[in-house]
Amino acid sequence: MKKRFAARAIAVAVTAGLGLALTACGSSAGSGGAEVSSGTYDGPKVTISFWNGWTGGAAPVLVPKLIDKFNSEHKNIVVKDVPMEWADIARKMPLAVKAGKGPDVAVGHGDDIATYAAQGLVLKADSIVKSLGYQASDFPEGLLDAGKYNGGQYAVPWSVTPLGLYVNKDVLSAAGVDPNTIPQDKDSYLAALEKLKAAGVQGEWVDGYVFTGTFEFESLLWQFGGDLFDKDVTKATFNSEAGVKALTWMTDLIKQGYSPADVAQDGNINALIAGKTAFNWNGVWQTTNTAFDKLKWQAVAVPQIGDEKAVWSSSTHWMFMNNKGQDKNKTAAAATFVKWMNDNSADWPQTGELPAKNSVRDDPKLVQDYPNLKPFLDELKYAHYEPIAPGITTVEATITTAVNQAITGKKDPKQALDDAVAKADTLLKQNKEKYGD
Repeated sequence: MKKRFAARAIAVAVTAGLGLALTACGSSAGSGGAEVSSGTYDGPKVTISFWNGWTGGAAPVLVPKLIDKFNSEHKNIVVKDVPMEWADIARKMPLAVKAGKGPDVAVGHGDDIATYAAQGLVLKADSIVKSLGYQASDFPEGLLDAGKYNGGQYAVPWSVTPLGLYVNKDVLSAAGVDPNTIPQDKDSYLAALEKLKAAGVQGEWVDGYVFTGTFEFESLLWQFGGDLFDKDVTKATFNSEAGVKALTWMTDLIKQGYSPADVAQDGNINALIAGKTAFNWNGVWQTTNTAFDKLKWQAVAVPQIGDEKAVWSSSTHWMFMNNKGQDKNKTAAAATFVKWMNDNSADWPQTGELPAKNSVRDDPKLVQDYPNLKPFLDELKYAHYEPIAPGITTVEATITTAVNQAITGKKDPKQALDDAVAKADTLLKQNKEKYGD
């Protein structure tokens, strides 16, 4: 996940440098789509290239195993696994696709799809989705729409990664807090923090970084009834009353002594593992953290601090690339590969991500095999995903700036959010000029 966010700066630089070549909104480059007659490929033998950013954890082992199994079951398709850093994908993809040397299928994150589509790098995939029999109800609510741009479908969901609350139960016990009753609302959460403070423990270490300060802020913003942007993503709205409440909640944790000031990046999760704190808002990917093996820990849904349940989640999606001279047989074969991968994603939680396909996640065997995932699975019915608009990753960075400035005391929450929204609106206007409708 962190490598993915580090790739944003490179993607921004590449896009800026190739603006004339890649700003293709409304062009014919990405609007033709591929002819896929069914979810089963029966054409001539083809070799397809699959680019992905899974280079760490369990993925480098699991992905080749899945591909080998797929290849053994499909005599007319050979999938070539091409893993690389997310930053390298962001840098190489635009030129490679325009030169006809990009992948046939790739994985992107939810807030990357519209940018790739606007640049003409991704095939319009409505016919592919239809041929595979996919409907919105096959995935968590709103997730299929994350692959839409200008009314067309450009991606198929693959995985989701919601935030949760990680708990060091030994720390709770030592502070006299019942480790078997984890707080799930504002009052009980504050009560636990107060007991921890009385025992000399700062119960939640708040940071001002994407991991995980930004994700916590966004979860709280939605809980208080706010949103990041307006419906059309033309104006930033995260400085609303809800946004101020959310960021003030976080800064108040520091003011009230529940959190130290100036927590370093990853300082909170490291403190949880070291037994210095009790709670950490973090992603499902931490369920695979081997450092937890020595702890008595539990993951639960993030507590409801605001008026409604809400939680941040990222997502990944399959994209069918619009290479110059793209072979329709390869695209059809790639569609078969995507369907097979989604159908066979029950072990994907080994990588710290949840399968997007409902039928796989809803299988009781998933929780039996991965019991720590249950709270994250339960959260999906009220999860919020990343905004959808070309160039949005540059705009999202302003949110982290606001969170960091408030958490470090450089600005009060309202001023930090107001300043960030002004910058965000400027960037949104620039993106509108760059990518058009």
